[in-house]
Amino acid sequence: MKLTHLGSTSKNGGCPEAYETDRGTFVVQGTRVTDPEALAILCERGLPDHETAVEIPKELVEFFQGARG
Repeated sequence: MKLTHLGSTSKNGGCPEAYETDRGTFVVQGTRVTDPEALAILCERGLPDHETAVEIPKELVEFFQGARG
């Protein structure tokens, strides 16, 4: 999978980061959701064991709006 960096709101070169793939999808680097209440809701909605959820700031969404996909 080829990743194209779209942007970041990080000032230190860490997360959050937004990427576009050559498969017509996006990859998001963010903070793993560990809050028990949030995880319970995600599991109730069908989050499988092989997936995870990450939290990103709203400001990161702007980088997806200009993506080619």
